[in-house]
Amino acid sequence: MTLTELRYIVTLAREQHFGRAAERCFVSQPTLSIAVKKLEEELGIALFERSKNAVRVTPVGDKIVRQAQIVLEQAEAIKDLAHEGKDQLKSPLRVGAIYTIGPYLFPHLIPEVQKLAPDMPLYIEENFTESLRLKIRNGELDAIIIALPFQEPDVLTRALYDEPFEMLLPPGHPWAKEDEIDSQSVGNTELLLLGEGHCFRDQVLEACPTLNQAMHEQHTITEGSSLETIRMMVASGLGASVLPLSAIHNHQYRQDTVVTRPFKAPQPTRTVAVAWRTSYPRPQAIDVLVDAISRCQLMEVAETA
Repeated sequence: MTLTELRYIVTLAREQHFGRAAERCFVSQPTLSIAVKKLEEELGIALFERSKNAVRVTPVGDKIVRQAQIVLEQAEAIKDLAHEGKDQLKSPLRVGAIYTIGPYLFPHLIPEVQKLAPDMPLYIEENFTESLRLKIRNGELDAIIIALPFQEPDVLTRALYDEPFEMLLPPGHPWAKEDEIDSQSVGNTELLLLGEGHCFRDQVLEACPTLNQAMHEQHTITEGSSLETIRMMVASGLGASVLPLSAIHNHQYRQDTVVTRPFKAPQPTRTVAVAWRTSYPRPQAIDVLVDAISRCQLMEVAETA
C-alpha cells in the first residue's frame, strides 16, 4: 500500500470515473486502474462497484477512502513540518476565497502579504464555498476566506470583519431618490441575483425575506454569473441588485452608470472569516494572512470615509 495508491482511490471516489480520475492524477487510465485493482487485491475486498457507465464506492470502500484522505492530509503535514523548524514564512501559502470576496480582496491582499512576509509566495484561487471546503480538507489549500457560518470537522475559523450590503440601482430607478432602502421591500422590484451555488445569493435571500415570497410568486428575478456581470446588467437598466460593500466600491466604472444606496438599520451584513486545518503546522503564516487582511480593511475604511 502506497500513498500514491491512496491518492488514486480518493480521487476515483470523488470523480466516479476512471478517465477523469486519471487526468486529475496525471497518469494514464490503465495505470490508475491497475493500481486500484492491486490495492483491492492486497486488502482482499472490493473498494468500488464498476459498471459500464459508472463507478461507485462500496460501503466498506467509503470508510477506507475517508481514512485514506486522513492519511494523505497527515502526509502533507509531514512535508510542512520539515520546514517548521526553519522559517514558517518561506514556504508558499495557498489561499482560496469565494467568488464574491476574492476579486475585491486579493488585489489589496497580495502587496500587504509581501510587505509582512516578502519570502512567502502567495498562491490564490477563487471558487465556490463547497469546492474550497474540499480543497482545504485534502490539503490543496492552506487557508480559505469564506462567509460564516462555516463548519467543517478539524477546521478552525476566525472571524475577520463584518461587511454590510448595499443596493445597486440604475440611475432612473425610483429608489434612487431615497436616502436608504428598507430590506423588507427588496422583493417588490425587479432584482438581479447570483445563480445557485453562490453562498452570497443565499445570504441575500436570508437578509431580505420578501425575496423568497417574490420567487414563489414568479416575480421577475434574473440570475447573473458574477457580481461584475450583475453590475453591468444593472448599469444597462435591467434591474436592481444587492452587493457586498467591497464590490460596491472596488470598480472602475463611471459613477453615473449606477447608483448605490445603503439599507435602513438593521443593515443586512455578512461575516467574513478565514478557515484553516487544525493540523496546519504554520500558525505564523495564518497570523500574517489575518494581519494583512486587517490592513486591507483599514485602507478600505479610510478610502470610503
